[in-house]
Amino acid sequence: MSEESPDSWSQAFSLLRNLEWRVKRRMEAVVSGEYRSAFRGRGMEFDQVVPYEFGDDVRDIDWNVTAKLGQPYRKKYVEEREMNLVVLFEDTSDLDFGSGSKTKRQALLEMACIFMLLGAANRDRVWLAHASAGGVHFSKEVRGRGKVIQMAHELLQRPTAGVLSDTGSKIDWRYFSSVIPRHSVVVWLGNFMPAVSPAHWGYLNQRLEWIGCRVDDSWDRELPAVNGLPVYDPNSEELVLIDGTSRSQREAHAEWVQAREDYFLQLFPKTRSRLTFLNQEEPLDAVIRLMQRRMGGRS
Repeated sequence: MSEESPDSWSQAFSLLRNLEWRVKRRMEAVVSGEYRSAFRGRGMEFDQVVPYEFGDDVRDIDWNVTAKLGQPYRKKYVEEREMNLVVLFEDTSDLDFGSGSKTKRQALLEMACIFMLLGAANRDRVWLAHASAGGVHFSKEVRGRGKVIQMAHELLQRPTAGVLSDTGSKIDWRYFSSVIPRHSVVVWLGNFMPAVSPAHWGYLNQRLEWIGCRVDDSWDRELPAVNGLPVYDPNSEELVLIDGTSRSQREAHAEWVQAREDYFLQLFPKTRSRLTFLNQEEPLDAVIRLMQRRMGGRS
């Protein structure tokens, strides 16, 4: 990591103080009492085997015990008192684009910090996984406001250089699954360019509770109707010209938009497990929107 300048160090802490104040204020006004219900995941641990009764979930039947005893038995679980909240920040070069005052990376970093601050406020075990060109850097779980803020500050200070290309993720999902505790809630934040689903994605979904958060720029959704517009491409690090009035370019862009949306829906088919937001909107509003959606139903 490059040496931190005093200005960037203080700016990161200033951003965190501002985010923390906004999270506390909105939690008292809107979110209080909803966080744990909205993000409780499947934090259940095995307790004992008990006789199956009418109305119990058939998915909990212990078939081995049932076969041995000749009558149905099910596994009984108790809810864990603490939740593991894993913030997976997938850092890609295309996040450094923004048609307005804020890049997609800046907006996504704010959202990552909001989730971490929410976890700290609710005394969860907070993990950070930062995916970059060199793989995934894990910051093992911490508890408490001070340690979580320090973890969030380290994320804000991570440089953008050498991030992943848009050709696919370098995340070792097998290793990721072995490190993260079972039943953890994983908030995966990224740009989610069209790609192949992670290997063993079905197994990962069974083992962990996933929430996908994708950031969009307004130009991601629709090209501006301008001819010869110079735009900086963070992947090629070059200026490219966009012709938003060209029918062929608009059709190609529409196909890319649909492919990107199909990939995101393939990963997170349930509406309660995905969130898309614009880089120019307030990230905390988007998080509250997700919480209210998760509180409203299981679809």
